[in-house]
Amino acid sequence: MFENNAICKLLNIKYPIFQGGMAWIGTAELASAVSNAGGLGLIGAGHMPPDVLHKEIQKCKAWTDKPFGVNVMLMSPFVKEVMQLMVDEKVPVVTTGAGNPGEYVPSLKAIGSKVIPVVASVALAKRLVKSGADAVIAEGCESGGHIGEISTMPLIPQVVDAVDVPVIAAGGFADSRGIVAAFALGASAIQMGTRFVLSKECIAHPNYKNLVLKAKDRSTVVTGRTLGHPVRVLANKLTRTFFEMEAAGASNEELEALGTGALHKATHLGDVENGSVMIGQISGMLDDIKTVKEIIDDIVNGIAPVVDSIQRKYGEG
Repeated sequence: MFENNAICKLLNIKYPIFQGGMAWIGTAELASAVSNAGGLGLIGAGHMPPDVLHKEIQKCKAWTDKPFGVNVMLMSPFVKEVMQLMVDEKVPVVTTGAGNPGEYVPSLKAIGSKVIPVVASVALAKRLVKSGADAVIAEGCESGGHIGEISTMPLIPQVVDAVDVPVIAAGGFADSRGIVAAFALGASAIQMGTRFVLSKECIAHPNYKNLVLKAKDRSTVVTGRTLGHPVRVLANKLTRTFFEMEAAGASNEELEALGTGALHKATHLGDVENGSVMIGQISGMLDDIKTVKEIIDDIVNGIAPVVDSIQRKYGEG
């Protein structure tokens, strides 16, 4: 079906479906399952120390013989060591966030890695393509976690029109309708984080998954705008406290301290009231937990019926 798809050809994957590189829960378990199911699995490096990340990469290599990648947070205190690890381990795909990977591109390309930054604007996309990016992930503010300010619908076609590399659409994708819409906007693939949180292979705490299952269309809020790095999360006690402190004039240091360790508290300890439950707006339409293979197969098998439905509704006659 996707023999001529630009992303599938570039990365040698079966389906144009990426798994978001989620810190703490984008582990080898999830990444290898996505890759084995035909997509591109990503280990979320976050602020992971190099030795811990090395173990995740080794596990992923043991569990899949398909291409996989690592999402590198360029603001990590270990970024130089992590990038050297990418080279040493010959990681096939490196996606990046929170910065410009330009200085690392030559060494990554020298070992055959594909470099794919996450972008939230046209200007950044153009700049990173000039730095040598092989493709870009254009992520709308519907996404969970750290976000930009432009929503997916207007962002994707503008980025597609501005760059000459394949574009992966992220932010608000979870089913066959979404991937067809992404193709219509000019994207070559989609990236999903929230949908894969609700997979059996994701190691997120059951409390985390259960809160996502209960989410409605307006259950997410955005914190951190005044700090300069907005984050989309599910509303809970932590977010209420954040907004109250923000309104009372709390310092940036106090607000930053409130969020320190909050993601791990939710993902691993199951404290979904005082922890940070990073999730996208698409969570409101999710009501089941499936295997990664079932999720991907459902999306791929549903593409033709969606297209047929569009043709029946809007085709000639």
